[in-house]
Amino acid sequence: MNLSNLLTPIAADMKAMDAVIRARLNSEVALIRTIGDYIVGAGGKRMRPAMLLMVAGALGYKGKDHHIMAGVVEFIHTATLLHDDVVDESDMRRGRSTANAVFGNAASVLVGDYLYSRSFEMMVQTNSMRAMAVMSEATTVIAEGEVLQLLNVHDPDVSMERYLQVVRYKTAKLFEAAAQVGAILASANSHDEASAAAYGRHIGTAFQLIDDVLDYSGDAAALGKNVGDDLREGKPTMPLIHVMENGSQQQRALIQEAIRTGEADFAAVADAIQDTGALEYTRNAALAEADLARQAITNFPKSEYLDSLLQFCEFAVTRDR
Repeated sequence: MNLSNLLTPIAADMKAMDAVIRARLNSEVALIRTIGDYIVGAGGKRMRPAMLLMVAGALGYKGKDHHIMAGVVEFIHTATLLHDDVVDESDMRRGRSTANAVFGNAASVLVGDYLYSRSFEMMVQTNSMRAMAVMSEATTVIAEGEVLQLLNVHDPDVSMERYLQVVRYKTAKLFEAAAQVGAILASANSHDEASAAAYGRHIGTAFQLIDDVLDYSGDAAALGKNVGDDLREGKPTMPLIHVMENGSQQQRALIQEAIRTGEADFAAVADAIQDTGALEYTRNAALAEADLARQAITNFPKSEYLDSLLQFCEFAVTRDR
C-alpha cells in the first residue's frame, strides 16, 4: 500500500504544514537551522501529523490551526527522535546517519530541546487550551515512557505487561494525542473526541509492534537501520519476550543472555524467534490493535478522510519499513 496515495485528501494540508515547519526552524542560530534542515531532509512517514490533519478533515474542520498543530506534533516527534538517538547511541536512522552521529550528542540534545520549546510557543497561537492540555500531557507521558524503557534495557525479566506499558507511553501516546487534537480543533463532541483518541492509541500500538517484527524480519536497506538494533541495545521487545515465555529452556537462556549483554549469535536468536512463532504472534497482536482502531471510528461521517483513516489501519500492519 502506497502511503502517498493515502495522503491524497490532505496533500495541500501537508504542504501547508511543511511551510509551517520550515518557517519555525528559521532560527537566527545557524546550527539550529542546519540540523533542522538535515532532519527535515531525512523525510519520514509523518503519520502522526497526517493523522491529525485527517481526523480534523473527517470531522469537518475548516480553519488553518490544524497546520500549526500538525507542525507541533512533528516537532515533538522529531525532538524525541533526537534524544532517543543520543540515549541509544544510534548512528543510523531512515537510511542515513543520525543527527548526533553528524553533529554530536550535545548539539542533538539542545536542538531537541529547542524543538520542544518551539512547539509550545506554536501551541499558544491556536488559543485552544484543550489542545494544549492534551499535548502537554502527551509530552509528559512520552518522557515517562522514555525513562521506563531505560529501566527495561538489559533486563531479561521484563514482562509483556511492562513492555506494552512502554509502547503505550513512548509511541502510542503521540499518535493518540495527534488524533485527539484533530477532533478538538474540529469542535467534535466528547464521544467523537474519545473515538479519535482510541483510534490513534491503537494505531500507534500496532505501528510499534510491526516495528518489532521488522527488526527481525526486514532487511537493513529497507528499514534504514541495522536489523536487530533493539537486540544489540539490550531492549526486550515483544518477539523476544514471547520466546522467553514460550521457548525451551535453552532458547530462554539464549534470549536472556542476549538482552543482558546486547551480544548474541544473531542466527540462533532468529531461529528461536522462528521456532516459537514469535513474529506471527507479534504480527497478530498488531492486527488486533489495527482492528480496534478501525472499530473506534465507525461512527465518523463517511468521507474521503475517513476512507484514508481506515486505510491507515491496513498500512500500519502491512508496511515493510
